[in-house]
Amino acid sequence: MTISVNALLATGAWSTLVHYFSYPFVRYAVLASVLIALCAGLLGVVLVLKRYAMIGDGLSHVAFGAMAVAAVLGFAPMVVALPVTVAVAILLLLAGEKRLIKGDSAIAMLSAGSLAVGYLLLNLFPSSDSGSLSGDVCASLFGSTSMLTLSESDVWLCVGLSGAVIGFFVLCYHRIFAVTFDEGFATSSGVRVRVYNFLIAAVSGIVIVLAMKLVGALLISALVIFPALSAMRVFRSFRAVVICSAVLAVAGSLVGLIAALLLSTPTGASVVVVHIVILAAFSLIGKLAPRG
Repeated sequence: MTISVNALLATGAWSTLVHYFSYPFVRYAVLASVLIALCAGLLGVVLVLKRYAMIGDGLSHVAFGAMAVAAVLGFAPMVVALPVTVAVAILLLLAGEKRLIKGDSAIAMLSAGSLAVGYLLLNLFPSSDSGSLSGDVCASLFGSTSMLTLSESDVWLCVGLSGAVIGFFVLCYHRIFAVTFDEGFATSSGVRVRVYNFLIAAVSGIVIVLAMKLVGALLISALVIFPALSAMRVFRSFRAVVICSAVLAVAGSLVGLIAALLLSTPTGASVVVVHIVILAAFSLIGKLAPRG
């Protein structure tokens, strides 16, 4: 009886998934999830090793604030959020270089300030044509439904930006490796460290804005950091960690998205919980087996 019930449940889940995938918006969500997770997995390794892990948290709140301003003014949220977030990422890097303010302090101020301003604007102008942002603030903060409301133009924008991010990592892999581990050695080797730091900051801004659709503003750091940390529990080499992180990011995001569809749970929270389970499993594997 138990076997037949389990088989029945599995068949029901499979038929439900097949039914869901007959809708274009679900296919859009899956494609965007794979691309966003892949970019986050690649970026996360660099940010963790450069000790910029919390920059994702600060930039996500900046993106939320920018989207709120765009919503109030009647502009497309992505059109405003993308350049603003990239610009702030570069300014954070400049502030750190010139030691105008410590990096963690700047991120803390940006996180609290941007989130407060964005939420205040959405409450002051609730009747503005702000689309899904003001219609469901929880979706913007936790990614509860926004991933399933992507239009075809959103997907093409995601494909273009993700392609640029992946191309940057593939073409500049060796320079990124050098800048990540030893900026002094990279400089002596002829690598333009400052330029690549700016590019990494710009890529961070792009990935953060894209990831808001999947996990929301408050959970982005988990999507960026958890796959990298999981990979580091098992592997030692930079290349192996990057590849493993990208694979885990994609797999975890797909499983989380499918779980959210089947269980009607918030997309962002489901994805993050899956990544927590993966981190726990890889931590156990890392303790039981020597790292490769």
